[in-house]
Amino acid sequence: MGTASKLLPLVAVAFLSSCATPETQLKGALVEAGLSEPMAGCMAERMVDRLSLAQLYRLRDLKQAGQASSTDEFLHRVRSLGDAEIWTVTSSSAALCAAGFVG
Repeated sequence: MGTASKLLPLVAVAFLSSCATPETQLKGALVEAGLSEPMAGCMAERMVDRLSLAQLYRLRDLKQAGQASSTDEFLHRVRSLGDAEIWTVTSSSAALCAAGFVG
């Protein structure tokens, strides 16, 4: 098998992942950061309409801190970003999703 044929699957994965929507990327990052799949999906759907792309990237990068053991721990990490708008949108999304008001 040649080098080009070995790289083709990697290039295809990279291309497809770059095509993912901000909502899909954020949902994946929230799950990696420790939130449940349903909670992450609910929150991401709401958050992408309320935060800038730069703010979404900052949230996405929280997954590098490892998995939070609870929503409270995750929100503590969000607060440490020092962005009041990110904090407000994330915490209100978590509360609304947990209460079942959105989703």
